[in-house]
Amino acid sequence: MRISRLVAVFAPLILLFPGSSKAQDKIALFGGYSFVHAPVTATEAGSGCVGNSCIIVLVGTHLNLHGWEASSEYKTNRWLGLAADFSGHYGSAFAGNAVHIHTYLFGPQVSLPGRVSPFAHALFGGAHESIGNSPSLQVIGGTQTSFATALGVGIDIKVLPRVSVRAIQFDYLLTRFNSSTQNQPRLSAGIVFHL
Repeated sequence: MRISRLVAVFAPLILLFPGSSKAQDKIALFGGYSFVHAPVTATEAGSGCVGNSCIIVLVGTHLNLHGWEASSEYKTNRWLGLAADFSGHYGSAFAGNAVHIHTYLFGPQVSLPGRVSPFAHALFGGAHESIGNSPSLQVIGGTQTSFATALGVGIDIKVLPRVSVRAIQFDYLLTRFNSSTQNQPRLSAGIVFHL
């Protein structure tokens, strides 16, 4: 009698194990290389400063910034997840001044499960831009934070049971620095670990 009770209790649990191994892929962690073609604008104090009066010039340029991107996704079901995305991009402009742009974004991500898994997301959050100073040129107001959003798509390809390669991720990244809107493409690729 006791064995039949054990079988009655554990039989449904045993039947759940094959399904739960697939359900264990609830968390995906991505890390890799990222590229942004960013429009950057800064106000520069020119060399024509006399006392406290300086000629202020607004200068803009487009930069190719290289860096990293890391994200995590928690799957609420097979095709919908909640994503947190962080990135850092680095370069130089304006007479060698260092330029850093960091983003921190959150939002929903939908994906089609399978060996080749396309996905799309809408992420919202903030961006922080900092432009350093060089000895020859003083940048005014070179550090600022703004609203940011990223609308993007990508493809993950499973190479091992718990590892995928993110072949490509393309995002339309929007920021608002200097009271104007910046539209910039962001491309990323790297490795995804499934837990």
